[in-house]
Amino acid sequence: MNRKRPLGVALIGSFYIFGSVVLWLSLFLIDFSSEKYGIAARFGLPNVPEHLARILVGVVSLVMAYGYLRLKRWGYWLMVSYSIYFLTVSGYLFVLYKDQPFLGNVIWSLIVIAYSYSKRSHFYTKPQQIWVGDKSV
Repeated sequence: MNRKRPLGVALIGSFYIFGSVVLWLSLFLIDFSSEKYGIAARFGLPNVPEHLARILVGVVSLVMAYGYLRLKRWGYWLMVSYSIYFLTVSGYLFVLYKDQPFLGNVIWSLIVIAYSYSKRSHFYTKPQQIWVGDKSV
């Protein structure tokens, strides 16, 4: 493919990969009882066990970041859908609790949605074919 990945797409995808790795490492390094709001609560799933929520969010983030970094159409839509869901849940929780982690999540989700939308054409271009004589490669 002859498409160039925008810098913002590389940064956003890398942040999600980094976050996924940190979530998995936190399973072994952090005592969850000291956290005011765990990952499950931040995603609007307070009845889901914290370990399971960290594993699931980590897997979804990794798959989503892979598709996003590879400029796949499904990666774009998964990132936008994930960000809209996270924006909605974080906005609701911010109105409910007025705490910073939720406001930061709202701002991040807005940035990801706006930037992804502005670069949507990179996810919809078809790979160029190379013509050698009468055959395409």
